[in-house]
Order: sequence, then C-alpha cells, then structure tokens
Amino acid sequence: MKRFLALLIAAVASIGIAFAQAPAAKDAKKDAPKAEAAKPAADAKKADAKKDAPKADAKKEPMDINSASEKDLATLKGIGEVRAKAIVKHRPYKGKDDLVHKKVLTQKVYDEIKDEIIAKQGK
Repeated sequence: MKRFLALLIAAVASIGIAFAQAPAAKDAKKDAPKAEAAKPAADAKKADAKKDAPKADAKKEPMDINSASEKDLATLKGIGEVRAKAIVKHRPYKGKDDLVHKKVLTQKVYDEIKDEIIAKQGK
C-alpha cells in the first residue's frame, strides 16, 4: 500500500510539473514575435554604426612633430605629458629619427610611433 501511494504521489507530481511548464511555453511563443520584431531594428543600428565609423583602410595623416601641440603629441602611444613637453622643447627636428638622436625618446618608444609621425621642414 505504501508503494502504491508513493507511485501515485510521483504521478501527480509529474502531472503538476507538466502543467506548470505549459504556460511558460505559451509565454515564450507570445514573446517570440516581439523578439523577431526587435531584430531588424538592431540590425539597422549596426548598419548605421558601420556607416558612421571611420574606415580602417583610410590612412591617418602622420602627425608633424615640428608643429603638433603637446596635447596632440601626448595622444601617441608611449608619449605622455612629460615626453610631449620634451618633444616640443627640442624642436626643430630635421627628421623624425632626431627624436632618438637627440635622446628625447628611446628607440623602443620611437619604434612604436615612427609610422604615425613626420618631421616637416619650415618654409
């Protein structure tokens, strides 16, 4: 008799669990169209972001170490306020490698930024 009661309780519990999950499935179906409707809007936002973003292929104009401001120079990798001040202090530069020759930058720091800078000559 105890075994029968245990089986009956297990069966009722299983049925209860099945009914408890059924409304959740209905809610998921209700929410599905909303999620699908939001997807095109999200795709449109991504497309706009790609359109507005600067092209990675577009080469950035090198920064002139003979005329750039300290603030602009400080944006270069490895160049902070102190190095930017030193770059300005030791102007003019005949070539960008003068930064190393004049011992303003180490070779390592120079190697990090050499493709992003130029030393234009005065007119």
